[in-house]
Amino acid sequence: MIRVALADDQQLVRAGLRVLLETEDGFGVVGEAADGAAAVALVRENRPDVVVMDVRMPGVDGLTALETIVADPALAGTAVLVLTTFDLDEYVYRALRAGAAGFLLKDAEPADLVRAIALVARGDALLAPAVTRRLIAEFAARPQPLVSATHLDVLTRREREVLALVGAGLTNDEIAARLVISAATARTHVGRLLTKLDARDRAALVVIAYESGVVVPRAAASR
Repeated sequence: MIRVALADDQQLVRAGLRVLLETEDGFGVVGEAADGAAAVALVRENRPDVVVMDVRMPGVDGLTALETIVADPALAGTAVLVLTTFDLDEYVYRALRAGAAGFLLKDAEPADLVRAIALVARGDALLAPAVTRRLIAEFAARPQPLVSATHLDVLTRREREVLALVGAGLTNDEIAARLVISAATARTHVGRLLTKLDARDRAALVVIAYESGVVVPRAAASR
């Protein structure tokens, strides 16, 4: 059972998400919050597997709540999936660097949201296609990587390959198929990447992959 908390200032949105999830096998809603402060309190009390977090909420906003949750070691078992109407760059980059496990827009299909929650609950990262395009464009426009390649000297050649595939958005199963290894081995490699690079989750690995130049956006490669 994937335990989910819902944080959105619109009651109708929360009600719709609750109905969607509670009609799906394997999902349960542990509570709702209408603002960021209430969301943090809800997570601390219930320790859900995933919190679906809106960005713009009164008082403490969703991104501030996200940063608070990620910074608390006691809440390391909770993944934050940002679900919002807005795909502005300031939200995308702040959310990813704060440790969001995923970023999905509210115009997504219900099935996509269910899949997103399942993915981040098992440790994968998920970005909406529009967000991925913005992220790639941002790093393609930068002349130099932000993270030195020497930062990756602790990685083996195989781990660099896995980092590149994580950066490309592949799941563990897809990485296993691409490298012709077992899914368990793929999970092991990702786990070692998280430890060696001191990354909280796969979303952080995606950022590192781009900022270090392990993944080179096509727009940049063609210049």
